[in-house]
Parts: sequence; C-alpha cells; structure tokens
Amino acid sequence: MDDPPDRETKRRFCRNGIIENAHADESPHATTWTTRNLDTQTVIKAEKLNLTFQTNDGPVHALSNIDLSIDKGEFVSLIGPSGCGKTTLLRVIADLEKPSDGTITVNGMTPEEARLKRAYGYVFQAAALFPWRTIADNIALPLEVMGLDKAEREKRVSENLELVDLAGFGNKFPWQLSGGMQQRASIARALAVQPDMLLMDEPFGALDEIVRDHLNEQLLKLWAATKKTVVFVTHSIPEAVFLSTRIVVMSPRPGRIHDVIDCDLGENRTLDIRETPEFLKIAHRVRDGLRAGHSYEDV
Repeated sequence: MDDPPDRETKRRFCRNGIIENAHADESPHATTWTTRNLDTQTVIKAEKLNLTFQTNDGPVHALSNIDLSIDKGEFVSLIGPSGCGKTTLLRVIADLEKPSDGTITVNGMTPEEARLKRAYGYVFQAAALFPWRTIADNIALPLEVMGLDKAEREKRVSENLELVDLAGFGNKFPWQLSGGMQQRASIARALAVQPDMLLMDEPFGALDEIVRDHLNEQLLKLWAATKKTVVFVTHSIPEAVFLSTRIVVMSPRPGRIHDVIDCDLGENRTLDIRETPEFLKIAHRVRDGLRAGHSYEDV
C-alpha cells in the first residue's frame, strides 16, 4: 500500500469530499411517530430544525421545522421529490451544512463533535474513488489520514473488502470495476473508519435496476451483519420500502416531514417480498404521501 499522504494530499482528499467523517404540517398518520421501542437509544435527534440558504436571488428556505428521532440500529430512508431537502438534511447530520435554527444531536453530541469523533461514514452518490489508487489503497486512505500503522490499515482493508464481497479485487483500479463494484468499494471505505452509523446519499441512484436490486440485497445483509444505524436518501419507493425499518416522507421546499412510516416486514427480506400484500400496502402509503405533498410546477 502507499505510504501515508503528505499534507497537500490530505487537503485534496478533503476537498474532494470523501473523508468528512474521518476527521472528523402535521402528519396525517401521527400514530407511526410513536411506534418505536421506547427502550432503544436515540442516536440522531432533530428538533424544530430550519435551514435557509442565502443566494443572489434571495433566501431559499430548504428545511422547515424538522422534528425527527432515529434510534440505534435503525435503517431510516429519506424520500421526497427533487429539491425537498433530503440531502440537505443528511448533510446537516454530517456537519456539512449548519442549520439556521433549531437543534440536532448525533450520538448525544453536536454534529461537529460527532464528525471529529468519526461517528459516521458518508457514502456519496458517486463512488468518488481516486483513479490512480488501487481499490485497497482507496479504502486505506482515510486510515492513513488517521495515522494508523500499516498492519492495522491492511487488516481493516481486508475485513471490509470481504464484508462488501470484493475480496480479491483490492489490487484492481477503479476503472477496472463496474459501477456497482465501485459503490461497494466506497461503502467499504466508509466502514473502514469503524463508524457507528452510515449516511448514504442515493448511492445506487445511477445504476441500472438489476444491479441496484442486487446491491439492495447486499446492503440489507451488510446492515444485518454490522448493526450500524443507516440514514439513506433515495427517490425510489421500492428501494425505500425494501431496505428500511422506517421511511421519512418529505414535502417539497421548504422541506418538511409529511409522514413517517414503519416498515414491519421482518429482517430476513428477499426481493420476492416486493410482491406481497404487506409490501405493496406500505409502498402505496409512501406513494400517497408523495402525491399529497408534490408540486408539479417545475415538471
């Protein structure tokens, strides 16, 4: 593997946005907001969260009065129309955006404190792998920045390649792997820092449906094996229902939480579950929530 990077390499790495974590209206179905196990530990809590961006054309109110609690070990998907603030909310959790007002805690800390303690790994829409580094060296890069010794880096790289079913591909370069394999490598990189949670921003959105289905199954197995808390942004209703323990349906800008829906489909899910009445019932409710809050002005 490569030697630890110099200071300039670290700066480039951070500017490319793949190691932020290594440093680092009332709901019409309100009963679903209180159905979680009260004995579990809340790891993300937002209260009356607002975010307004200042632009040349005036203020843009991106998030409005967000109240949300996520418990340890949950898989929570954020779904809503384009521009509704899904990714913005994820970035607030990750300390990549600062709220205008309201409060948010991550593992009982501010998002900044959680980032500095490497409480989460962030997986972007694009794999964001450095093309001149092998897959193993891409996964090892945040570990190099953390100052871990070579033996520990190699151990973590090997373990996480195995975890995402890429054992044997560590010496390949990103351009030698399919898009799906590259995204699995980016997940392995996020897991290598041993975070408590994964924040995932539409990681499979650019992939074809068959590959996406396969990666959804793999991600569900990974979640079951690691017990990580996952917050997952998606536009896909079937993906959200298949993966999640709960789904947060957001309305158009300013982004509000329209509904929070439990997905009581059990843990041992396969793709066949998508044909069951239980799955379709949840999917219909998500679709109804999206339609109720959707605006077609920009379509």
